[in-house]
Amino acid sequence: MLKPLATVAAAGFVGLIVTKLLWLLLLPVIGMFIGFLVLMLKIALVVGLVWFGFSLFRKWTDRPSEA
Repeated sequence: MLKPLATVAAAGFVGLIVTKLLWLLLLPVIGMFIGFLVLMLKIALVVGLVWFGFSLFRKWTDRPSEA
């Protein structure tokens, strides 16, 4: 009667160890994904700011002269 219970307990213990090892392997991958996502956000912000500055510059310099 205790033999099936022991196999279930062993399977649970092995599953716990495997889950912890896989989490240790996946954690850097998740960190890299978040890092690349933030990098793309920074690049989009810089491009947006440059575009905004360029459009303001064009708007200010396209006025006809008052003379």
